[in-house]
Amino acid sequence: MRSELVSTGGGDPVGLAVELRALVPAAEEVSAAVAEIVERVRSGGDEAVRAYTRLLDTGGQGPAPLRVAAVELTRSAGALDGTVRAALELAVRNVSRVAKAQLAGDRMVELDTHSVALREVPLGSAAVYVPGGRAPYPSTVVMGVVTAKAAGVPEVVVCSPPRRDGDVDTAVLVAAALAGATVVYRMGGAQAIAALAYGTESVAPVELIVGPGSLYVQEAKRQVFGQVGIDGFAGPSDLVVIAEGEADPELVALDLAAQGEHGPGTLLIAISSSRELLERLRARLDAVPETGAVARLVEVPDPEVALALAEALAPEHLELIGADAEALAGRVTRVGCLFVGAAAATAFGDYIAGSNHVLPTGGSARFASALSPASFLRRFFEVRVGVPEPLARAAAPLARAEGFELHARSMEARGDIRDNG
Repeated sequence: MRSELVSTGGGDPVGLAVELRALVPAAEEVSAAVAEIVERVRSGGDEAVRAYTRLLDTGGQGPAPLRVAAVELTRSAGALDGTVRAALELAVRNVSRVAKAQLAGDRMVELDTHSVALREVPLGSAAVYVPGGRAPYPSTVVMGVVTAKAAGVPEVVVCSPPRRDGDVDTAVLVAAALAGATVVYRMGGAQAIAALAYGTESVAPVELIVGPGSLYVQEAKRQVFGQVGIDGFAGPSDLVVIAEGEADPELVALDLAAQGEHGPGTLLIAISSSRELLERLRARLDAVPETGAVARLVEVPDPEVALALAEALAPEHLELIGADAEALAGRVTRVGCLFVGAAAATAFGDYIAGSNHVLPTGGSARFASALSPASFLRRFFEVRVGVPEPLARAAAPLARAEGFELHARSMEARGDIRDNG
């Protein structure tokens, strides 16, 4: 894996972050092609989805039914390696425990004249898109379905593109059964997103679509947003490591190389004030086979600049390795998931730790968060007014200042208040 060593020279971390992000090639323009797919599925239903499946997934072979039968999910368990099943079961338990710990329930604020409650209710249905192009991703099934079920969503469906033989990978089917998915669909790509948004003869429309996927999948999510909710736009993966002091370059290189398995567009950044550590790290990365990932090693004058650069990058994953780096943990604010200490490899978060691996990418951790039960909840306020007069006297002039006379009268009518207009 080709890497380059650069130095901030104590310069502008924000400017360097922009330069580093720019190293990832711009995505191809697919909006027109996706729009055509979405419209064909919207008007053509099942047959359009099957046509795209034959064209893009099964090599022209007639696809199996879009919906996986319940008996097939049950039967799939016996076809999966026992150690893989055990890992999935542990992942389900850990993700569920962490997800349930995030549920806060309804909250009430009692004010002098009235009360305002914040209520949370689960969505009625959600879909988890599970990629299948490069490899099957049963771990994504767990991250999406378990989190939705923890939030209380009654109907949670999974869709994943079929293999050339027309079926979905066995590990994905087993993960769906273990996680509690309601339905599994054999479909992928932009056509699957359109089907989930608008519905077809075999596919019921859902209220929210979450999960990673190809550029076509993400563009389709963007185009159907408004008809259906989405979790965000998932771009290529990235990992930033701040390594100081006793950090082991072998472990750092392994973590970076592991993230590089996600392929072209992946951004890998190691930051350190130790040039020696970075040189040793570069030697190890040079021995890693090329994956298309972009790797940069950044020398900084001190850990403070390292933190400033990491915050400017707002990475999907951030590792802090070495005492001086780990001491920064409490000040990190812009990250999808933070891993502290040499033992906390990013890969644990991808599979088994209980944190969610559906994370904000491309620097969107500046404003976006990891997939969580909150992603599957609707929030609304409940207002009860016991003594309306003080509120009306205070608010009516404000309503009139905005030109809303009837708003003012509506409030004043709740008490013995006359319009002094």
